[in-house]
Amino acid sequence: MDYDDQMKNRMKRIEGQVRGLLKAMDEGKECRDVVNQMTAARNALDRTAALVVSRNLEACIREAKDSGESSEDLIKEAVNLLVKSR
Repeated sequence: MDYDDQMKNRMKRIEGQVRGLLKAMDEGKECRDVVNQMTAARNALDRTAALVVSRNLEACIREAKDSGESSEDLIKEAVNLLVKSR
């Protein structure tokens, strides 16, 4: 699968969030602030994982359709990946 600039930029933002978290911890910031930032980073990862799965699923379904295969197993696998990521 090709990962476009949008996906890579999302990961770079998440990387920045994690660096910010480490800095906040080093600076002894309040627990509430650190946990809120952790939650934001986790949500960003979840949304990015969903984007990757959905784009990949779309491409796989097209390939399956072109070759006459059923896409049902691909959809089940995609759902399982999303469930596992949570």
